[in-house]
Amino acid sequence: MIALDAIRKTYRSGATSHTAIGNVSLTIADGEFVSIVGPSGCGKSTLLNLIAGFIAPSAGEIRVKDQLVEPGHVPSRLGYLFQKDAVLPWLTVEQNVGLGLRFAHMPTAQIRDKVSSLLKLANLRGYENYFPYQLSGGMRQRTALLMTLACDPRVLLLDEPFGALDSHTKINLHRELHEIWRQLRQTIVMVTHDLDEAVALSDRVIVLSGPPSRILLDRRIDIAHPRDPYTVRETEQFGTHLRALWGVLGKEYQRTPDGTAAILGSAA
Repeated sequence: MIALDAIRKTYRSGATSHTAIGNVSLTIADGEFVSIVGPSGCGKSTLLNLIAGFIAPSAGEIRVKDQLVEPGHVPSRLGYLFQKDAVLPWLTVEQNVGLGLRFAHMPTAQIRDKVSSLLKLANLRGYENYFPYQLSGGMRQRTALLMTLACDPRVLLLDEPFGALDSHTKINLHRELHEIWRQLRQTIVMVTHDLDEAVALSDRVIVLSGPPSRILLDRRIDIAHPRDPYTVRETEQFGTHLRALWGVLGKEYQRTPDGTAAILGSAA
């Protein structure tokens, strides 16, 4: 579904330059859930922006569904969930979730039916007429996720979508995201600083080096689905994967120490 071939990204400002991504090649299959972790500044979010066509690589090619990604042209049926939710404060939950469908000129009755089914999927039935200021952080993020899902993306890019939430809310959203993914089977690429989150949700976890980044580890998480995000953390397999990932990432943080605190809590 997604193929990155020898991707490099260099940012230039006058006479100076900074290479965030040094050389990254990666293939992601249809329906896979892949998480990307690595030190701050290693280009995790930049990779998502490249896949989405927001920016151009300095070298290499990216293909989504066998189509070359052209800068400025977002691949068809691709959704992007940012770190900060993009819900509109003057619209209700129902109106926010159906916004993209209105732009697509879907008939009103179909919008109503689709939004209703999505709200049920994310346990937001009963909150249709609430405005964002009346919602918790987790409910706002669920609404933002449904805004993205409403347009039936086959590829879903998640940029630290749960980073600002408390642990309990975060794990509850892990459970809901996992169930949505199991039902809809999108290809998901998620950037995160949370190793627990990456292992609990993903089929594979990619560890990037500090800039200029390269892949240090591509580890398959061989824990059967469905997974309960609470109980999976108690299994021996979970601990084995967590230690293996931290064994690589911890050494990289020793080499590039900025931001170590962001991930120590999940690995302790």
